Amino acid sequence: MTITKEDLSGYRAHLHAEERSAATVAKYLHDVSAFALWLHGAELTKERAAEWKHELLRRGQAPASINAALAALNGLFRFLGRDDCRVRFLKIQRRAFRDESKELSQGEYTALVSAARAQGKTRLALLLETIGGTGIRVSEVAYITVEAAQRGRAEIALKGKIRTILLPAKLCRKLLKYAKAQGITSGAIFRTATGRPLSRRQIWGEMKAICKAAGVEPSKVFPHNLRHLFAVAFYKVSRDIVKLADVLGHSSIETTRIYLMTTEKEHQRQLDRLRLVS
Repeated sequence: MTITKEDLSGYRAHLHAEERSAATVAKYLHDVSAFALWLHGAELTKERAAEWKHELLRRGQAPASINAALAALNGLFRFLGRDDCRVRFLKIQRRAFRDESKELSQGEYTALVSAARAQGKTRLALLLETIGGTGIRVSEVAYITVEAAQRGRAEIALKGKIRTILLPAKLCRKLLKYAKAQGITSGAIFRTATGRPLSRRQIWGEMKAICKAAGVEPSKVFPHNLRHLFAVAFYKVSRDIVKLADVLGHSSIETTRIYLMTTEKEHQRQLDRLRLVS
């Protein structure tokens, strides 16, 4: 057998039935479509699936990206009843330190918020503070509603899980003040002029647009980095990784641990403070 358009369409329906997020469905379909295009109508075999992994390596893709693509592909094989074609993931050595070039500092975060306000981008400034102050994912921004701000908590239902996010009192006051000024009486607070919730692409675009004015490298500015900043700040105050995992909605503490990796310079400063070398 080969992979047909009908197979891909069926896989899309299967992913939706599993209640995968829209972003996950789009990513999985992109990855399996790339494999189907490369296969070019040839017979699907274990050997060809393994060749695809080597092709991705040859193209210079990052190991983590390759494993993500293989996860999508293995899901397709399972759906098609072709578990015999499943491909082993690449073994990736755990990183000891976080990449400092992508580390968003508290000062840079403040500069972004200030730059947004200075340019009259009130919605963007509040959005930055909402993600930074709660640690929510960009896909969860739509759950920040007028009702949530009134209650002081947002009920988020994603990835088959429901969790409660507590909203800081000061943030709630800001959200309600903004909503009132915009004439928003219910539903999502962060929305377009036509009333639709902001998309992931719109949020990314608006954040990137203020980097120059804020004096922050664009490579550091993306929604997930605000989530990382929240995680580090929360842990410094609580020193409770289990609680942090609950707040972030992680199923595994190992995932949370990745958020708390230090940079090499930070680790070096910690070693110096030990004063164990005279």
